[in-house]
Amino acid sequence: MPKSQPPSSADSPTWGPLRSFGRIKSRTLKPAQAALFETLLPAIAIAEDGPLDPKAIMPGAREVWFEIGFGGGEHLAAQAAAHPDALMFGCEPFLNGVGSALRHIDQGGLKNVRVHGGDARPVLERLPDASLDRVMVLFPDPWRKARHQKRRLVQAETLAEFCRVLKPGGRFRFVTDWKDYAAWTLERALKEPRLRWLATAADDWRVPPADHVTTRYEEKKLGDTAPIFLEFERV
Repeated sequence: MPKSQPPSSADSPTWGPLRSFGRIKSRTLKPAQAALFETLLPAIAIAEDGPLDPKAIMPGAREVWFEIGFGGGEHLAAQAAAHPDALMFGCEPFLNGVGSALRHIDQGGLKNVRVHGGDARPVLERLPDASLDRVMVLFPDPWRKARHQKRRLVQAETLAEFCRVLKPGGRFRFVTDWKDYAAWTLERALKEPRLRWLATAADDWRVPPADHVTTRYEEKKLGDTAPIFLEFERV
């Protein structure tokens, strides 16, 4: 383990059926985005119920990635464009973010993306074991007050579910610009025996991975630190 680590944090209540996100809509959708909810979304929406089999959705997919909380969709769309042979699942409860993502998907002519405008956890539960190559959580709601930390997405139970759906050798990437949430996630991930932290030096969490795509949220620099990149492998 590297000598210089994000600081430790104390345990808090575990994940349950609590919302791990805040508001779901703010400003009125732009007309073009609102139209995509009627035209594009029905064709690429993740089904609301029943088993979710990536092989049935995109039989020729070489990999399957899942981004939780894709924000405005810049990262999701850029990764889909860079990896057209990979199936990209994305979930985002903020409807304005879904509208933005639909615009990116439409403009890019992307055929390998499926989206859900809501909580990712029920979608994860419907996936088969060992069906994903990557799970990505970028800049989630930090829920900074101690009494709210039970709402954080990353909990021991959530990590266990990630391990269930990840293939051996699959990756879990977590990025945050809040020191406390980085420490929280690292502490819990190190307790999960099926995850191995890939960092061997400080730059491994300070320097963006080669395939990282900077998002609008990241550019706002709203946290208390430069982004911290935590990468884990399913063992």
